[in-house]
Amino acid sequence: MPDFASRRGLLFGAAAVSAGAVLTGCTSNESKDDDSPSDNNQAVADDKPGKKVTIGFAGPQADHGWLNAINDNAKSRAKKYKDVTLEATEGSNDTAAQIGQVETLINKKVDVLVILPADGKALTQVGLKAMKAGIPVVNLDRIFASAQAYRCWIGGDNYGMGLNAGHYIGEKLKGKKNAKVVELAGLDNLELTKQRTKGFDDALKNYSNIEKVARQAAEFTVESGQSKMSQLLQAQKNFDALWNHDDDQGVGALRAIKQAGRDDFLMVGGAGALSAFQEIKQDRGVLKATVLYPPTMAASAIDLARALGQGKGVSGMAEFEIPASLTLYSAVVDKDNVDQYMSTGFK
Repeated sequence: MPDFASRRGLLFGAAAVSAGAVLTGCTSNESKDDDSPSDNNQAVADDKPGKKVTIGFAGPQADHGWLNAINDNAKSRAKKYKDVTLEATEGSNDTAAQIGQVETLINKKVDVLVILPADGKALTQVGLKAMKAGIPVVNLDRIFASAQAYRCWIGGDNYGMGLNAGHYIGEKLKGKKNAKVVELAGLDNLELTKQRTKGFDDALKNYSNIEKVARQAAEFTVESGQSKMSQLLQAQKNFDALWNHDDDQGVGALRAIKQAGRDDFLMVGGAGALSAFQEIKQDRGVLKATVLYPPTMAASAIDLARALGQGKGVSGMAEFEIPASLTLYSAVVDKDNVDQYMSTGFK
């Protein structure tokens, strides 16, 4: 999963439904009427073919459902545009290998780069190298250590995930006296995990009747989710709600819950996997909601890169240039709105 980006900048709405809705106009040579006082004669991109743009995409190794969805979203979005050529790397979680891949794209003189770095700090220098070479960089989710290494950052809100999960659970339990919750976190050495936990804890402070009685860190895998959830269930015989940071490890957590025969609490997941959406829609188990960390951000990154390559702005905004930072909103998906999001679920 992606590292937390501290700058939450501009909230980008429920991006899992309309990743490119604000950016639909992000990609054409067509400008508004010159006599319109509202656009100051600024050309705004849209879906119509415009200047040809070659986008270099250096994504992650697809060893996790969310990461695979990042790659799929970027590639499918690029295919939408007749004026975009996508030069995609194989993807790597090895920083040295990814640096080499990005340098190859720089040497190919692509027009724009979209990079989801395996390690934001470690790839900062190659981002700077691209920018100095005149190639604008769209930094996707895991943020570089220097703002000079990218033209635009777009990513998710890990703190917001925890905050919204906590408020959802808090509202569900606000009438219950001495309510207890537990947390199945991700990798504790990642900043994103710390931020998700912080957001969750901050939200729970609003509910004096709720106490978090246990927290267990897993590893964002089905296997770790199952083993760590089993440990939680054995240690905590009674609790009212569980927040699980990641829907991939949530598959394993649900297996452990079913094996233990437990159905006495509600569960909230994280990220937006198709399996989680389907479970929520069926409404026959403990999983009642999931908090989005939408991989559709990769599609929006392609929109932004195309706009940069064509020298365009963003439709619906008064500024002549695309923003420096876009943060996606972590919407809560439950049985009331799951149909709206089903098509965005990743496998």
